[in-house]
Amino acid sequence: MKRINGMLFVSIIPFFILIALFLFIPLFSMIYASFQGDGGTGFTFNQYAEIFQNFYYHQAFKNSIMISLLSSLIAMVMAIFAAYSITLFSKNIQDRILIFANLTSNFAGIPLAFAFIVLLGNSGLFTLLFRAWGWETLSSFNLYSWSGLILIYVYFQLPLAVMLLYPVYQGVQAGWKEAASLLGASSLQFWVRIGAPVMLPSVAGTFSILFANAMGAYASAYALTGSTYNLVTIRVGALTTGDIFARPELGSALAVLLGLTLIIAMFINEWLTRKVRRDLL
Repeated sequence: MKRINGMLFVSIIPFFILIALFLFIPLFSMIYASFQGDGGTGFTFNQYAEIFQNFYYHQAFKNSIMISLLSSLIAMVMAIFAAYSITLFSKNIQDRILIFANLTSNFAGIPLAFAFIVLLGNSGLFTLLFRAWGWETLSSFNLYSWSGLILIYVYFQLPLAVMLLYPVYQGVQAGWKEAASLLGASSLQFWVRIGAPVMLPSVAGTFSILFANAMGAYASAYALTGSTYNLVTIRVGALTTGDIFARPELGSALAVLLGLTLIIAMFINEWLTRKVRRDLL
């Protein structure tokens, strides 16, 4: 028995090595670099002081938080109805829809931005089609703007939200609906008084995941707008790779603050979830 346990322990050593190489070492290196001067000239808080004093970086955090909140909220509202609609189909059709949702949730980054440019760009397929039909309002849609970014963010957020909310609806037991119906409750009353309160903690958790997913998105926004739109992830990439000149220490400090923002959001969500569950009990 001890020999088997020893072999199992040895077999998971490569897993821990991979975690250390690709998670902990880069994380500690980033934190260490954030407290270095330009060029690694010694310990300093100057990088953080510059971020807190520079309105340009304040705007980057504001834009990232706003676009993450708005896209996550839109995706959540749509996913709540979409996931419920999926449960009304047969099991075979549900499985096919979930496979499609899984595929589309992974369609992000540069390919997603390129697809939207082909369809809705200045010379995109639908843009030219709307212009030919005289639909000036639709043809004048600017993909390379705040609205375009929201559209792309919602596109890759929605399938993820559907996949996360679908099991929640499966947890709402049919027996509860039957019992509520026997007591004279309508379908709307069941969802308002039983279904929604039971689902609320899971909905809050899903929203937190969507927010973190949007805050960390980089490739789609960069491929669509380049460095012209001020988002935290774009600023980190620009400082690391050096659009003009590289400042990886300042980029590391921005990345650390971005991580802290996500941690704070997760703690707020956890507090709200516990509060909701305690109120339900």
